[in-house]
Amino acid sequence: MSMLRNKLYYRVKPFIPQRLRTRLRRRLALRLRDSIVNVWPIMPGSEQPPEGWPGWPGGKKFAFVLTHDVESAAGLRNCRELMKLEMEFGLRSLFNFIPEGGYKVPSELRDELVHNGFEIGVHDLRHDGRLFASRREFNRRAARINSYLREWKAVGFRSAFMLHKLDWLHELSIQYDASTFDTDPFEPQPEGRHTIFPFWVPRPLTNHESQFTNRASPNGYVELPYTLPQDSTLFSLLGEKTVDVWQRKLDWITRYGGMALVDTHPDYMALPGRSGKAGEYPIELYRQLLEHVCSKYAGEYWQPLPREVAAFVVQTENAARLRQGLPDSLGPMLSPGSETIGGNGQISRRTLRQLRGKRGAILLFSYYPADPRPRRAAEALAREGVLIDLICLQKNVEEPRREIINGVSVFRVPLRRRRRGKIRYIGQYSIFILRSFLHLTFRSISRRYDFVHVHNMPDVLVFSALVPKARGATIILDLHDPMPELMMSIYNLGAETHFVRWLKRLEKLSISFADLVLTPNKAFQELFISRGCPSEKIQIIMNSPVSDVFHPSKHDSLARTSANGERPFKIMYHGLIAERHGLDTALEAIARLQSVIPTLEFHIFGDRTLYMNKVDAQVQKLGLRSCVHYHGYRPQTEIAKSICSIDLGIIPNRRSPFTEINMPTRIFEYLAMGKPVVVPDTQGIRDYFGPDSAIFFEPGDPQSLGDAILDVYRNPEKVDAILARGRTVYEAHRWEVQEVHFLDRVDVLLSPDQPRGHP
Repeated sequence: MSMLRNKLYYRVKPFIPQRLRTRLRRRLALRLRDSIVNVWPIMPGSEQPPEGWPGWPGGKKFAFVLTHDVESAAGLRNCRELMKLEMEFGLRSLFNFIPEGGYKVPSELRDELVHNGFEIGVHDLRHDGRLFASRREFNRRAARINSYLREWKAVGFRSAFMLHKLDWLHELSIQYDASTFDTDPFEPQPEGRHTIFPFWVPRPLTNHESQFTNRASPNGYVELPYTLPQDSTLFSLLGEKTVDVWQRKLDWITRYGGMALVDTHPDYMALPGRSGKAGEYPIELYRQLLEHVCSKYAGEYWQPLPREVAAFVVQTENAARLRQGLPDSLGPMLSPGSETIGGNGQISRRTLRQLRGKRGAILLFSYYPADPRPRRAAEALAREGVLIDLICLQKNVEEPRREIINGVSVFRVPLRRRRRGKIRYIGQYSIFILRSFLHLTFRSISRRYDFVHVHNMPDVLVFSALVPKARGATIILDLHDPMPELMMSIYNLGAETHFVRWLKRLEKLSISFADLVLTPNKAFQELFISRGCPSEKIQIIMNSPVSDVFHPSKHDSLARTSANGERPFKIMYHGLIAERHGLDTALEAIARLQSVIPTLEFHIFGDRTLYMNKVDAQVQKLGLRSCVHYHGYRPQTEIAKSICSIDLGIIPNRRSPFTEINMPTRIFEYLAMGKPVVVPDTQGIRDYFGPDSAIFFEPGDPQSLGDAILDVYRNPEKVDAILARGRTVYEAHRWEVQEVHFLDRVDVLLSPDQPRGHP
């Protein structure tokens, strides 16, 4: 009878005013509640695991999965606040959007959610309850839904009002569906699946099909039933004022090791400081659920995205098939770019990383988020659900001492980095090391860090993590640069001076203290190994630009003409303005080319340093005021935009102990933007680029640099061929590839069975 009442309600729903609709549903729900106490919110028998259930990854007690259905423009406006709330707890979730509903989903919002580690899903097509009205209508809408799945790069689906015909859904290009529940008599189709575990839905075969037939869902999909009552049911219909029902059901699910999957609606959440409308509930109730899980069950739950649960179920199914001697035929269900199943039936490490809920600290004696390498690493970890505390310098009083940036909790020490004498360096380092030590020590009293990631310089900053290490934290030392070689280059020191030998001893001690050492290129790795670092302890994670910033399609190319109607030939340098980076060599080369390339322009980007005074004097002496343009510091987004409008980038480094083995990130930044770059002929660069994939010059030689620039100007076809080969090198080492390596290394290092110091 209740099923008929519900179906009748949803059929006449469009013709009933909202307020009356809510009152009718509430009256029906309250009357129904008294008769279903034996099957809701807990259905006896649904706690039985599937046959051969292997348990959750990493031996976790249960899975905690968060999903949201956005049904209106009001819900759309609440998405960012909901995202920030979950990120406070180190949690990530799925946001389901209606493609052709009463609102339009901004691509910027989808990109922001994905960038922060959340998942996007498709919620019906129009949310009008007519998806399953007929098979013909469903097939027509399925084609539209598949187009949105491709456009949004989504792999999951949920229908409106939890209506479902599981056998029809094989027409969708999905990895999983989430349109069912274990028990929920309040829904229009109240028959539940009676399980608190995900399960595989194989596509039935007809007489004319084999199991390898190419269809949208060739082998099947995973069904993810929600197992905690919907927020709309609890708070809007039943008028609950606490989260007791959620907590009671959750505690029951954890007892049996099931999947606690909750479906909430940003539409019904009243944000802090806003008066709740009819049918809304305080978002504080949702916060209480998250606090309950994170405090009571800390370390006991797996907190995957729905697509990760689906991939895990596929692994389980494949393993069962292999044990039975059947072919591993479920892999093709996974779309390109998503988690994949290997040929041996094992899921990739990317899918089964166990980083969510881990706590990490990051130390860097530089500015954040301006320093790109720490930022890339920190945000990658935050997207995986790691709770990050990051300690850095405060560049100026306008920067807040504490803020959260893309899920990273930033703590700034009021100290500016000043590039002057050795004594000043030592003084600044000492202050920052002490402040970092105290910060980590006091915070370690109330929380245990799983790892501390330290970025040099200085190497000895790693000893700030003494207390976390004593409490069991794993230590990662990220050696951006070899300090001895860098100081030799800055201060023109010999390799056997006392200061350099002292730096080498400190480097060795710092490496010994760490459990894993990261460095950005082959030459650095070989150098550290030659000085005693075990080869199995050090890994290369290259400095590659983030494609979300350094991608030509993200920026408009601006071409302008000079006064005589000709387009200028624009050369660019960006980065640290220091003597070792050879701006004097570049200016001499520019002076030689002025008469040959009348429209030549040289654009310099970077923080003003003392060395810039020498650059200004040289510009004046060589008569280059009209063609040399200094722009000061610019953030990465503006640098990328500026690269779009140039013809050539240059890396005019002098030869020194440091630049000989360095591989500047700027090379990849130019290549990522489709621009040629002239580079010094040094070992660090030759390790990656051959003579036909880069434009080389002899370091410190203005004539050689000038000849290389002139060759680019006169031979565009030759340069295009070199550029294409250079971009191939970049593509092999782009950040998306490096990010996977980095996260996998951290994940392996933190695994319970990993011996310390052997990642």
